[in-house]
Amino acid sequence: MNYRHAYHAGNFADVLKHVVLSALIDALKAKPTPFAVIDTHAGSGCYALEGKEAEKTGEWRDGVGRLLFPDVGPHASAGGTLPPLLRHWLDGLLALPGNEHGLKLYPGSPLQAARALRETDSAQLCELHPEEAARLRELLHHDGRMHVHERNGYEALKALLPPKEKRGLVLIDPPYEAQEAEYRLIEQALKAALVRWPTGIYAVWYPIKQRSQVQPFLRWLGHCGARRVLRAELLVHPDDSPLRLNGSGMAILNAPWKLDDTLREPLRALARLLRQERQAEWRLDWLAEEGAAPPPSPLPRSRGRR
Repeated sequence: MNYRHAYHAGNFADVLKHVVLSALIDALKAKPTPFAVIDTHAGSGCYALEGKEAEKTGEWRDGVGRLLFPDVGPHASAGGTLPPLLRHWLDGLLALPGNEHGLKLYPGSPLQAARALRETDSAQLCELHPEEAARLRELLHHDGRMHVHERNGYEALKALLPPKEKRGLVLIDPPYEAQEAEYRLIEQALKAALVRWPTGIYAVWYPIKQRSQVQPFLRWLGHCGARRVLRAELLVHPDDSPLRLNGSGMAILNAPWKLDDTLREPLRALARLLRQERQAEWRLDWLAEEGAAPPPSPLPRSRGRR
């Protein structure tokens, strides 16, 4: 429980995670019936980019900061304006109270969900760390749709699934303090969750340091029993060093129809805009697809071009 997301808020991994989350919520809102969002590792909900934690690392500058001015600087290119999904997501961040004069606050997943949900939708937010849970509860105390639980998110799924709305999304975004052991915890949680709620959408964020660390989990996802599993990844460094975060991915179980089409251009743009000392790489492919055998692993990479 030593992890504090305030040091990393708004970095390239957050951008990928939250753009995918935005696309998933948009897909759920395409139908008028209510839905639920369940966040197993919710955090405190909002982070000051001028705070001491964010200033110490400055990670947000190479993340969301790069999207503020996509047409200027060394990473711009002809026709470099943001795709509609990215533009809509970034506009939502800038519309947050406190960001009237530039991006000062970065909302975490709970606050981004709260600003996107309709009046009939709801969210169940789990956070085990007492201080983080208290901040999250204070942030959202006025919103009757948002429910904060100070408890282990994996264990909470047993009580929260299926939600009363019968449709929705589970976001699993742990800090991976347990490193490779975290994947086994996620596998156990997903296995039980798919039994209780087989039609739910499950979005799992994962870090990429060494490819060998994440590959067994990706193979497991290909045979986990979900009808469709979509993988979206962004790499800003080679995936061969355990000493830094080289990339991150989102695995979406029971992915909505045409989600891959929705994410393709945004991923291509992120690879161009968030590249660091080398060309960034992105992947968007199916680990499992209804009516088809899982593809062999590892899969070929799609490269983002300037």
